[in-house]
Amino acid sequence: MVGKNCFAIASDRRLGVQLQTVATDFQRVFKIHGKLYIGLSGLASDAQTLYQRLVFKHKLYQLREERDMKPETFASLVSSMLYEKRFGPYFCQPIIAGLGQDDEPFICTMDCIGAKELAKDFVVSGTASESLYGACESMYKPNMEPEELFETISQALLSSVDRDCLSGWGGYVLIVTPTEVQERILKGRMD
Repeated sequence: MVGKNCFAIASDRRLGVQLQTVATDFQRVFKIHGKLYIGLSGLASDAQTLYQRLVFKHKLYQLREERDMKPETFASLVSSMLYEKRFGPYFCQPIIAGLGQDDEPFICTMDCIGAKELAKDFVVSGTASESLYGACESMYKPNMEPEELFETISQALLSSVDRDCLSGWGGYVLIVTPTEVQERILKGRMD
């Protein structure tokens, strides 16, 4: 979700195999560099493998270009990496969020074969995406400050995962501004 020169990225903390809960502190949001993050919903082993390959590609880019990757460039990299595996895809739906030039927020999501969906307000993915769309559409306002953005994304996440039996066990929220990154853990439904 996008705010005024900031963005928030959030996920639940449950890792499960259908209705069986495997872990209650699973990490789905990963740091690429200080102003760029990726959230990977989907199959846990594919998410971890894809994240490791993305970190490798970003480090090669840093060595070659001597700068960090822009969010738009990173989104194109992720899209092409997913598309090249289209016949045996990674079962992940990435969400890419970052601060670009002039600290302008950038967010996008894509399907498992790399078809990008760009947005100016919010993007969602995962098992609770239907209820997340409704909650985010009703709660989102443009140009929110970081604290208001945190409250909005937290309420949208918690109300949505309460309506989905395959999500839950609290939440993890990152608020990224040009000067700082705030990490917060949310307590939620534990069943």
